[in-house]
Amino acid sequence: MKKLKRLGALAMTGSLVLLLSGCVQTDKSGKPYGWYYDLFGKTGENVLNFIAKFVGGYGWALIVLTVLVRLVLLPLMVNQMRKSTTQQEKMNLLKPQMDEIRKHQKAAKTQEEQVAASQAMMSLYKQNGVSMTGGIGCLPMLIQLPVFAALYEAIRFSPELSKTIFFGIKLGDKNIALAILAFIAYIVQAFLSRMGLPETQQKQMQAMLFISPIFILIIAFQAPAGLGIYFFIGGIFACIQTFIINLYRPKIRREVEAAAKRNPPKKVDLAPLTNAENDDQASTTEKTPKKQTNRNRNRNAGKQNRK
Repeated sequence: MKKLKRLGALAMTGSLVLLLSGCVQTDKSGKPYGWYYDLFGKTGENVLNFIAKFVGGYGWALIVLTVLVRLVLLPLMVNQMRKSTTQQEKMNLLKPQMDEIRKHQKAAKTQEEQVAASQAMMSLYKQNGVSMTGGIGCLPMLIQLPVFAALYEAIRFSPELSKTIFFGIKLGDKNIALAILAFIAYIVQAFLSRMGLPETQQKQMQAMLFISPIFILIIAFQAPAGLGIYFFIGGIFACIQTFIINLYRPKIRREVEAAAKRNPPKKVDLAPLTNAENDDQASTTEKTPKKQTNRNRNRNAGKQNRK
């Protein structure tokens, strides 16, 4: 659920920027104008021009701006990752009950039984204060959306920015190398996020491991190289954030276990699910002998007719 929500935030970010970029109007000479460009494009260009005066170029200005944005967001993102880790540790304590409910979900033969099992899982989460979303939110991604839009439009329409060469890379052109570096950075972050988790949770996360990095790869490959730098540096910061949380994970686990001793996890009554399955089995068993009895009667009637 956490990975899906994060992927949704990424998809929303990329889609909104690409959609709103169509709001930029250009005259016959190709010069941009309009409220969207004035709000984002000009602002991004002015900020990068200001930073470039102190760091010696637009390439370094992009790196400095990315670092500043990520430093501002670091406390918020670390706090959200800490909440997410706490949710994961709570789910570890509920694993026996969750496994039991999943067994009933797999054994469900009717829609009513499936709904009952899903409600039992939701009730288990609710009674024990576990979030269905894993404690992660979209706020950091939404905060970055204006920055992303400003950089995209500034690099797209500024002749100085788009033609700047930084370590042999033209900032206004697409660059597969930077897209791959961003992809690798987020792959490393994904692997770091699995460290310290039980083997069962690691297996569950395995299927979702590459989805978010692949989406980053697609966006970075289609965007100018300047945005590839933003994604790459952002990926490095994501690794740092995850590493910090991994250092605190043992402490978080002890806190969750101590809280569980004071207030043991609440159990959900699974009797209705078991009774429903037993009723289905009983009805199936009752139907089978009747069919067999009818078959025997037909056979006996056939024998009598032959005589």
